[in-house]
Amino acid sequence: MSNLLIKEFSFILVYLLVGLGFAVTPIVISYLIGPVSRGPKRDEVYECGVETIGTAWVQFGITYYLFALMFLAFDVDVLYLFPVVVAFGKDFVIRDFIEIVIFLGILSLAIVYAWRKGVFDWTMK
Repeated sequence: MSNLLIKEFSFILVYLLVGLGFAVTPIVISYLIGPVSRGPKRDEVYECGVETIGTAWVQFGITYYLFALMFLAFDVDVLYLFPVVVAFGKDFVIRDFIEIVIFLGILSLAIVYAWRKGVFDWTMK
């Protein structure tokens, strides 16, 4: 019984070891061949090769983050439309069209809700 159990779960063990190897190998390689720098320049803020002027703590309005989250949410939702267009349209054309209209209607309601809440107003407070 135990030999059978070991044989069945050995594939899972090999899979976990290979996955761990894929996770650890790049870290070890970068540690071994990567450059090491020391000194006061290492502790400075680095932003695209440009020397920073002033403080690095710039505060953005919450509307910026809300707008970014809205963009990500709708971007992902639009990605769902591509497989729908490919998969639908074979047998039940009217039903598929109604489902897409309902999906886009829910997205439109979300945009109207965000608009009414003032997410798209860029006034600094």
